[in-house]
Amino acid sequence: MDISDLFVCIDHVGLAVPDMDQALAFHVGTMGWRLLHREQNAEQGVDEAMLGTGVQGAENAMIQLLAPLSEESAVGKFIAKNGGRGGIQHIAYRVADMDAVDATLRERGVALLYPAPKTGTGGARINFVHPKSTGGVLLEITQPPADAHH
Repeated sequence: MDISDLFVCIDHVGLAVPDMDQALAFHVGTMGWRLLHREQNAEQGVDEAMLGTGVQGAENAMIQLLAPLSEESAVGKFIAKNGGRGGIQHIAYRVADMDAVDATLRERGVALLYPAPKTGTGGARINFVHPKSTGGVLLEITQPPADAHH
């Protein structure tokens, strides 16, 4: 797979937040983002909200709010390390073919967190590139379902 064929675009920026209601009030009520989707992902231990800007159905920017369901979740640990405050937790790269990208990155020696893609927000297929492979940044690789907002 050619390097230029791996990624489609930056899909979203993931923000860890200690309180989802406060974060939604700020981002939606104050900043004017639109709530596109909200769900709880018990496997990953998070309450997730995907927010978008632009014309409905053709968002030109998205952020994902992530509130921990427990202190033991990855997001809960991130917030604890950050003194109880939220912050940028990850950047997500959108792909068109998760299996091909997953295999290509592994062939190139990239450390991925999961042995196989998992189900993320709204049914997207996801995996994460370990920060030790990126110089310290957690990268999510995401392939949204065909009927997603993107």
